[in-house]
Amino acid sequence: MDADPRPVLVTGANGQIALQLFARLHELGFPGRAVVRSQPAAVRLAELESTIRPEIQILDYADTRALTQAASGCRAIVHLVGILKESSNSSYRTAHEDSCTAIAAAASAQQVDRIVYLSIFGSRPESTNACLASKGRAETILMESGVPTSVLRVPMVLGPDDPASHALRGQATKHTLLLSGGGRTIHQPLDVRDLLAAIVAALAEESRDAHGLDLGGPESLSYRALVERCAALHGNRVRIVNLPISLLMGFAGLMERVSKNPPITRAMLGVLEHADCIDNRPALEILDIGLTPLNETLARYIGPPNKAS
Repeated sequence: MDADPRPVLVTGANGQIALQLFARLHELGFPGRAVVRSQPAAVRLAELESTIRPEIQILDYADTRALTQAASGCRAIVHLVGILKESSNSSYRTAHEDSCTAIAAAASAQQVDRIVYLSIFGSRPESTNACLASKGRAETILMESGVPTSVLRVPMVLGPDDPASHALRGQATKHTLLLSGGGRTIHQPLDVRDLLAAIVAALAEESRDAHGLDLGGPESLSYRALVERCAALHGNRVRIVNLPISLLMGFAGLMERVSKNPPITRAMLGVLEHADCIDNRPALEILDIGLTPLNETLARYIGPPNKAS
């Protein structure tokens, strides 16, 4: 990707993926511009090293006028906003569809070169899962906007200090572990470094095409097998006990009825239990990237520090 003095606008800019993306953009000679929703999020960005610290703006992701102003002079927009669980403060429609409507309008008004949108594998408008259906509708809004758009649909992403890696590390060191469905669901974890490479490659695309690409890791395995492999890195052998998914769904439904902010919802569970059977070939061909072996990813992010590469 040739150096370009125009900044790349990143929404949801206080998340782990965004923080690493700003470092990657800096390495490539691209200035970053960050959009976040709150002052605490802005403070987190302000703590980055001065050399990679982006411009920071606080605004509502669904505010078309504010986003249009924020996108002024930008070469591209990377939209990283999304939620797995609705709460009293955030709905799927607001987080996904409304924000993408605003992003599309801002990108069109400012004539940015491309939108890159991070979505979830399995997203489609006709999905029976509320989260995946909302994400699918959001994808459609962007891909029909007339602005060149790359949608990257990804499964679990593993990286430093992210929730999935933290959860796996904790599970790998337990003696006994309850797993929904006994951990039978198939997963295809993606190394965050490969995701960053995909985002950068999408930003560099010069065509006017809009497309959705499914991108997962190089290996598919059950969640049980994933936990057991992580446990082996710690010299542990974990005993896994089956927790029926029907029981979890019932509990989640109850929580939805009695709590404004339930710890888990049926839609969230549906996303987490969605099987990852991803054909990476189209994405790898278009983006011209490779994939990090799963064992290397696990050693780096899940294993003991002295075994990390």
